[in-house]
Amino acid sequence: MQAIIDWMAQQLSAANGECRRLFHGRGGMVPGYEWLVIDWLPPVAIVRAYKPATPGDVDALVDWLGQQPEVEGIVWQPRGQGGDAEVAVLRGDVAQAHEVVESGLRYRVNALAVQNSGLFLDMRPGRQWVREHAEGLNVLNLFAYTCAFSVAAIAGGARRVVNVDMSSRSLSQGRQNHRLNDQDEADVRYLAVNVLKSWSRVRKPGPYDLVIIDPPSFQPGSFVAVNDYLKVLRRLPELTSPGSRVVLCHNDPKETRDFLEGLMGENLPGFVRLEGFGAGEDFPEPGEQQGLKVTVYQREERLA
Repeated sequence: MQAIIDWMAQQLSAANGECRRLFHGRGGMVPGYEWLVIDWLPPVAIVRAYKPATPGDVDALVDWLGQQPEVEGIVWQPRGQGGDAEVAVLRGDVAQAHEVVESGLRYRVNALAVQNSGLFLDMRPGRQWVREHAEGLNVLNLFAYTCAFSVAAIAGGARRVVNVDMSSRSLSQGRQNHRLNDQDEADVRYLAVNVLKSWSRVRKPGPYDLVIIDPPSFQPGSFVAVNDYLKVLRRLPELTSPGSRVVLCHNDPKETRDFLEGLMGENLPGFVRLEGFGAGEDFPEPGEQQGLKVTVYQREERLA
């Protein structure tokens, strides 16, 4: 367990007041603790358990976190353990919602959420890529969730962003995220629709210079990647123009990077792969094809 504490100390220092993953057990970096994840949403640490466990199983880690001056609250979050498992505050007073900073941008999160807190920390490199490449572009953000990609795009000088998500509640939080970053005057639009059933509405503000596709891997009733991702990819020719770029995201550890690249090669040969990357250094994995996969494509001048 000392190895975990040593790693968390490094990550807490590297965070420098911004959000970060303190321990990524799911990457297999410490055998026996693949079930454990610890996220840092300053000033709150969230201990996530992906198997039946109790805080007593990691009491040394909780004690260490409680001794760090920057940690004002510690939350225990059981994942995938049925309706009886409940989120619990282990230390301090934790607000229902607070603001965190990533790369100088502000986002509203909920450290007491049963599942997702409002910001996926592994996508930090993806948001940074968008921020660096969005200047002057018309951007489509599919499966927008709380619009973190949109905030990054506007910060990078995007001309317009269209956010699409089934959840109007998530998009409402996205509006708050834009306001937190003084982006009230930016051309940001929100479509609370099922993208698979609303292509005419999605297409109308296009064509888009940059399309971001970051869907859930498995959400029965709305999107299952192995069945539905191709339905989205096949719409790219009508959503883009020559030279447009597409950011494809997939976070199912059971699938390799070949899953999406195979779909693109077989169905959209007019789009050329530019680059691929994964999560940040705070998400150590045994290989590039584990966990999050992000691949960037560009549409050629002519499509076959």
